[in-house]
Amino acid sequence: MPKKVKQGTVVSDKMDKTVVVQVAEHKTHKKYKKAMIFTKNYKVHDENNTSKVGDVVSIVESRPLSSSVRFVLDKIVEEAK
Repeated sequence: MPKKVKQGTVVSDKMDKTVVVQVAEHKTHKKYKKAMIFTKNYKVHDENNTSKVGDVVSIVESRPLSSSVRFVLDKIVEEAK
């Protein structure tokens, strides 16, 4: 089974070797058929503390690294301005 790859924006980098990434997903409402945006925050392992707030990053699913960290930083797609 392939690992999940997601793309999102770094919201917080206050923790050591961990960043919070907000991933937005576009879905249609089941009853009303309206296009809606659902966001979810993921705690991501960032070994070298390379990403900063506002960066667009790609994350990959991994084994559980702690009780809340389940993703690893793959690459920085776009740096914050």
